[in-house]
Amino acid sequence: MFPLSLRAIGALAASLIFLGSAVAQDTRTITDDAGRTVEIPADPQRIASLHDLFFSVPLIELGVLPVASHGRVVIDGQPFMRSSKMLTGVDFDTAPITFLGTGTEIDPEAVAAVDPDLIILSTNQDPEAFASIAPTVLLDFDRSDKFELYERLAEITGTEDKLKLLEARYAQQLSQLKTLVDTPEISVNVLAVVEGQVRSYRHFAALGRLLDEAGFAMPEAVKTVEFGKYADFSPERLPELDADLILVTYRAEEGETAEDAYALFEATIPGYCSFLEACKNNRLVAIPRDETFASSYSALGSLAYTLIALLAPVPDVPAQ
Repeated sequence: MFPLSLRAIGALAASLIFLGSAVAQDTRTITDDAGRTVEIPADPQRIASLHDLFFSVPLIELGVLPVASHGRVVIDGQPFMRSSKMLTGVDFDTAPITFLGTGTEIDPEAVAAVDPDLIILSTNQDPEAFASIAPTVLLDFDRSDKFELYERLAEITGTEDKLKLLEARYAQQLSQLKTLVDTPEISVNVLAVVEGQVRSYRHFAALGRLLDEAGFAMPEAVKTVEFGKYADFSPERLPELDADLILVTYRAEEGETAEDAYALFEATIPGYCSFLEACKNNRLVAIPRDETFASSYSALGSLAYTLIALLAPVPDVPAQ
């Protein structure tokens, strides 16, 4: 074999550079939820995610670490992605993810500074404000089924195989729940006091999906609530929201505790426990709200095991 000349080596190097550039520039076309036709990278590497709960957490579970994300800020000023650390271990302080800001007030210059190759926007943001930075995809986070967003994110990032594994794991967890708990014979409601009203989250987000797919019964008052939605009831209607098990939610990531949830019910509806058979039977249980809200297969699994622990039959142990 003869050694390559310098000219041949240079030509080879040039061809490899060209090939690498061509691969890096491979694109495909999708239609986003605003009906826009967008040309995006075939394999995006630097995604700016402009919603933490519905975009960033699913991306991380799919094995795609965004380069930057929308987030929240706690009282001491520390930014965080809602539910992310509890469900994935990933947050601004544990991974190289740039905090872009909160709410709709995300500065396009802050997004441009992270040099994204794809920007995923939520419904309350203007694609035109970011279009000159990188390809922008708008996803409608107001849709009832938040897990449809999960499917769209897997499509956008080419991680459909990872999603199939997550779905298979959840299907097994769901099957176990239905095997161990007689779900059609047990009614479950999910409540919180919000601005003086009693809010039922029976059909909402991850917990709502699990309760529905497991086949749990529900109070008559919430049967007409649309899937993926919640409903507010006046305090005097509290007895109509009774169930065999009531899960009361509170915002743990913002420092609330179970005691805060119970105290808020008592302050809003004095003697509330006397109006609910679930409470009198010690079947009113406070759980963190953030996990129940997340579009997350880890959340679905955790909630399935929580319901097994709360509702699976326990054998009677004879007194000694």
